[in-house]
Amino acid sequence: MNNKITCIHKLLLDRFGPQYWWPGETRLEIIIGAVLTQNTNWTNASHAITNLKNENLLSVSSLLNLPVDYLAQKIRSSGYYNQKAVRLRNLILLLTESCDPETDADGNVTYDELCLDRFFAEETAVLRNRLLALKGIGPETADSILLYAGNKPVFVVDAYTHRIISRHSLIPEESDYHEIQDLFTSSLPEDAALFNEYHALLVRLGKEFCKKSEPLCMDCPLNDV
Repeated sequence: MNNKITCIHKLLLDRFGPQYWWPGETRLEIIIGAVLTQNTNWTNASHAITNLKNENLLSVSSLLNLPVDYLAQKIRSSGYYNQKAVRLRNLILLLTESCDPETDADGNVTYDELCLDRFFAEETAVLRNRLLALKGIGPETADSILLYAGNKPVFVVDAYTHRIISRHSLIPEESDYHEIQDLFTSSLPEDAALFNEYHALLVRLGKEFCKKSEPLCMDCPLNDV
């Protein structure tokens, strides 16, 4: 199995080249994006992030002091905006648990940018459990945050990954998230950069060739697997 997993990575890298993922300028933007992309595409999530940027709200302190209903309106384009606003608030609260708050001249609670450094300094397994304890944060969202914002060696599994691997008979179609994740982590070196690139390549393949309906199997880069 190790040979097939490494072979797939090589074939995709040869075909598509490095992907330089995740789309996001800062770690906080990546964290927010991981929640906003739930049940929607990156374009819709990106519009919501742009709205926050335009009002200078992309900071831990700004998001913490923002009323949840106002935040919901700013992220409306991402869909399920009321639920996502609550999830973002709870996530921001989690990020600040290990930080020392200050109070500005207007009485607002503020946090410095070292909050994320302190948060991601914890052990990966501990962080993952803390993220998964939040309502609305599932394995894919938690692992996306850990890998892309925290640079933790955690392999992200999404619908593209599941579809590609099951179609190539590497796992049963009914396999769950952690069974698929274990397939990759047991076959590859524990390397965040490798996991990052591999996941991005699988997404590229899923979008362009291994589509949900009418897949382009004849032209697939993985025909030799």
